[in-house]
Amino acid sequence: MELRELGFDQWFEAQSNELWQEGCGFARISAVDRGSYLINNGDREVPAELTGKLSYQIESSVDLPCVGDWVTAQYFNDDTAAIIHRVFHRKTFLRRKTAGENIDFQMIAANIDTAFIVQSCHFDFNPHRLHRYIVMATDGHVEPVVILTKTDLISSYELGQKIAIIGSVTKARVLALSNITGIGFDELRQTLLPGRTYCLLGSSGVGKTTIINRLMGFEVFDTKAVSGTGEGTHTTSRRQLIALSQGAMLVDTPGMRELGLVGAGDGIDTGFEEFGGLSANCRYANCSHENEPGCAVLDAIEKGELSKERYDCYIKLKKESEYHEMSYLDKRKKDKAFGRFIKSAKKKLKD
Repeated sequence: MELRELGFDQWFEAQSNELWQEGCGFARISAVDRGSYLINNGDREVPAELTGKLSYQIESSVDLPCVGDWVTAQYFNDDTAAIIHRVFHRKTFLRRKTAGENIDFQMIAANIDTAFIVQSCHFDFNPHRLHRYIVMATDGHVEPVVILTKTDLISSYELGQKIAIIGSVTKARVLALSNITGIGFDELRQTLLPGRTYCLLGSSGVGKTTIINRLMGFEVFDTKAVSGTGEGTHTTSRRQLIALSQGAMLVDTPGMRELGLVGAGDGIDTGFEEFGGLSANCRYANCSHENEPGCAVLDAIEKGELSKERYDCYIKLKKESEYHEMSYLDKRKKDKAFGRFIKSAKKKLKD
């Protein structure tokens, strides 16, 4: 397999002269598991680790290699292991706020062309969570496509209702699948193009791993039954890049229970384009669309031209993203100040 078949297109070729090092080659991160890496150079997958220099230069978890990244690597032990020297600039990305109270980014995957946002027609169907996934994808310049699974559990009328609800949330394409009957999989296969990279996003138990097994044609990965409460159970424990027979690549990800947003203003504006269009008619250029006089957004809601539910979601996501971004920037300032203190202390000890 050549590098271009792994997604090494002209965008990455343009960086290759700058990042090339003697004795090294280019490869793609195919799996990340608790700080250990697998890289794929087109011939094989080998375990890899970061050089000490690269580890020292990394200031944030965002800078660490993630699944889908392209890197410069040096091989040893008869090409059975490698050291990662440099990381290519990312073309696109998927990231979220780290789980819990810590305000930081967690990288999900990089250099993804299309994100398949998977929701079940049964217990998992959640338009509010779908909003968040759409924002995550558009913020990282990734095309979102919605996949509805377990369509065999509901009637065609109920399926039509759910597709209509999704249409009120996003203009993204919707694919309806059944892992039991196989309906919709021919359409999904036609969507997967050679040399392109796709990512599966969604909660545990929505059928992401089952989708991969069906696309592969055999049980590559274990699956588990949904619990009696209708909640999913974790199967995938790490993010990994899988090459499909038709030449496309697919990233499987563990189920996400939390989907916080940090600095996702561009993604929110793109996902709620109607608000951007109305904002141009607001009396104030910096209108927050909450209580200002002459607000075109509030006027549209009052006239029934804009959904109040969609407006509430927009304001909530905007506030959350801005709050977390301020906290993140404050954290980075403190981290950098502490780093300068350590470097200064080390220098004084040498002197």
